[in-house]
Amino acid sequence: MAQKFGNGRWVREGFLDNRVEGTVIGRIVLAAVGPVDLFLKGNFKADIAGEIIEFRNRRFEEDDTAAQVIGDMENPQIGTVNLISFDPHPNLVPHPYVEWFSGRSNHFRFELEPDDAWVVAEERRATIDGQSRAIREALADRVVVDRPRSGEESEWI
Repeated sequence: MAQKFGNGRWVREGFLDNRVEGTVIGRIVLAAVGPVDLFLKGNFKADIAGEIIEFRNRRFEEDDTAAQVIGDMENPQIGTVNLISFDPHPNLVPHPYVEWFSGRSNHFRFELEPDDAWVVAEERRATIDGQSRAIREALADRVVVDRPRSGEESEWI
């Protein structure tokens, strides 16, 4: 079952970093849960691939229902990107869309209003570097990353 974070209203803010090919590192602040670090295998869709994105949700709501629905989610989230894009579907108005599967096969997604997320400007990237690096280093030993080798599909790093 997919968890939509209360149609996005339980997502306060955060960042996602896809500057290292094959991984998305980030932090999302959620209602009732607080900060959740992410280390996901995969990439953003081509429209924002290789970038850092930030988001701040104008529709954010802190409410009791959030604790009941997402209060026990895995933290940190280690898993696989399904789709992260600012233009997820050709028949829809472009908007930020973030979807992933956790290592326990839980399915998470949220959508935001178009102006609630942006690609981080070059001059601001340094402020996110330390956070991104710290998350990567803290979680790297818990992640399987594909590395093509003769006969092997992946290895623990």
